[in-house]
Formats: sequence, structure tokens, C-alpha cells
Amino acid sequence: VEVVDNWNNWVFELQTSPRFNAEESYNRLFFSNSVNISKITPDIKLEMEFDMNNNRQKFIEDGVETVYLRTERSADFLFVKSITEHWSAGLLWDLGASTNMNYKFNTEFMPSIEYDIFPYSEATHRQFRFLYSVGYQYSNYIDTTILNITSESLYKHELRMAYQVQKKWGSANISLRGSNYFHDLSKNKIELDGYMRLRIVKGLSLSVNGGIAYINDQLNLAKGDLSEAERLLRLKEQATNFSVQGGVSLTYTFGSIYNNIVNPRFGNGGGGGGGGMYF
Repeated sequence: VEVVDNWNNWVFELQTSPRFNAEESYNRLFFSNSVNISKITPDIKLEMEFDMNNNRQKFIEDGVETVYLRTERSADFLFVKSITEHWSAGLLWDLGASTNMNYKFNTEFMPSIEYDIFPYSEATHRQFRFLYSVGYQYSNYIDTTILNITSESLYKHELRMAYQVQKKWGSANISLRGSNYFHDLSKNKIELDGYMRLRIVKGLSLSVNGGIAYINDQLNLAKGDLSEAERLLRLKEQATNFSVQGGVSLTYTFGSIYNNIVNPRFGNGGGGGGGGMYF
């Protein structure tokens, strides 16, 4: 019997993580929301992810209220065309704004090509992918940067390597990524990430991720000293040579009966968070 897909290969993921805590002189309201829309077939892959984070903190001292707000917005787009059992070509396009990262507006446009050591037909079992991207970045800053500019156009490239296995219980992925800007090769970044998704029941899954990064490309840092509030509340990004992160999320998926198992090219869009494609 032929199975009819009423969703025509479209898949939708909705995720929300509200948090609230309060005491006599302090309260905090945090919202993290995301929407992922994809259409995936053996020949093409189209993914769109939209993220919004709001972190509002209010302090009360001697009857005086002080409110601090940190916001992030991002829209990430991925289009991939299958070429052979080992090769794919595509486009990564990210847009965003972040008070923490000093971006009034930031966009990256990155044509890319990928090679999988294993045939894509074996993706239900294993993948070992190499993805090279080269392209353009435009940044419009909220405050003047440490290089005394308020906007700039840059060219960069990036190489990603990822190994992934998929089983009945879920999937696991480990990836390594390195990037730098063409105008100054010393401005670079290296990241190592791990990701695991465990299936609980049909449509519901638990995800765990973590990573570490060496950072030497913070061209977006705002000029001048940070205030005590900006530093302690993480309202603005601070200079650093490394970062470590981890997290847990619960996801419910519905829509098309098909998923990215039929076309694993360019990895999974959006799963890593922070305004970019998780690979």
C-alpha cells in the first residue's frame, strides 16, 4: 500500500524554554523560542530556523527600579543540492542581531561544498563529512568597536569536519570547525562540539550538547571599558580566548512522515544554536 504524505515533505519543529525567578529585590524573566521549517528530499534540502531570546532582569534598591535587557534574534537559511553519492553543493545564509555581541545587524552569505567519505546512502548508519565554505560577512554595530568602526564588510572561509552515527535509540555527532578572515589570517576560531539526541516516544526527543572553542576573532567587541552591570550580567560580550558550553533540550516534531535521514547533506540546520548551523 502506497503511503501518502499529506505534508509533502515539510517538517516543522517548535521549541520554547521560558524561565522565571524572583525575590524581594530582584526578578528575572527569560524566553527562548525557536521555529525550524524544512523540506527534504533525496535531491534537495531546504531549512529555515528562526530564534528569539529575551532576558529581562530587574533590580530594586531603596525603592529605585533598574531594568537590564539582553536580546538576540536570528534567521538561518540552508539550501543544498545533491550532486553525487559523495558530493553536495549549497548555500548558508545567516542574519541576526544581538545586544550582547554588539550587532545591530549581521549577515553571512557562504556558498559551500561538501564531501562525505561514506556514500550518502549509508547515512542511516554513519557519516564522515567535510564541508568548506567561503563567502561574505557584513556587520553593522550598536557601539563603535575596538577597531574604531561602526560597520564593515569582510571575507572569510571555514572548514568543518563531522562524524555521526545513527541508531534506533537516536543519534550522536562530533564535529570540528575552523575559520578565519582573509584580511588577517590571525583572526581565527577553532571549535569542537558534541551532540546527542535520544528518542523518548514518537515525535518526542531529548537532546544533550556540549562544546569548547579557541577564540581569536572578536572583531565585534565594543570600544571602551564595560560597566560593572554589563560585566556581571553579561550584557556585552567580553574579550576571551576560549569558551565552554553545554545544554539540554526537549523537542517535539510533527509534519511530514519523512525527515533528514533521506538527505543528510550539510548536517542538521540550527541544532547548535547561537545564530548558526549546527554541523
